[in-house]
Amino acid sequence: MASEPGTQSRVMFQAQDKTEDPAHRKLGKLTVKYNRKDLQRRLDIEEWIDGQLHLLFDCEEEEIPELEIDIDELLELPDEGQRTRLEELLQECGKPKEDFINGLLYRIKGLRKMSGPLKK
Repeated sequence: MASEPGTQSRVMFQAQDKTEDPAHRKLGKLTVKYNRKDLQRRLDIEEWIDGQLHLLFDCEEEEIPELEIDIDELLELPDEGQRTRLEELLQECGKPKEDFINGLLYRIKGLRKMSGPLKK
C-alpha cells in the first residue's frame, strides 16, 4: 500500500473517559468497609418497612404520609426509646401497629450503625 509522499499515517489513541472510574473505586471501598451481607440485610429491612407501611396505611405509595424511619437513629436509642420513637412516627396510623414495631425491632437487632458519608 503506497502513501502519498507528503502525508504520513498516524495512529491516535483516545484516553478512556475517567468519569466512570471513581464510581468503581467507591463501590470497592464500600464493600470493603461495609460487609456486603450487612448492606443486603439493611436493604431487606428497608424493603420490608416499605411493604409493611403499605399494609398499615392500606393505600398506594403516593398516599402514604411522609415518614422518615431512620434505622441509624433507632440504633442509637435504647430499646424502649426505639419503641417510643416508632410509636411517635406512626401516630397517624389508625391500624394496630404493635406487630410492625415488634417486627422492626426484631429485625434491627445486631445491625450496625453506618457512618456519616453513606447517610443522606
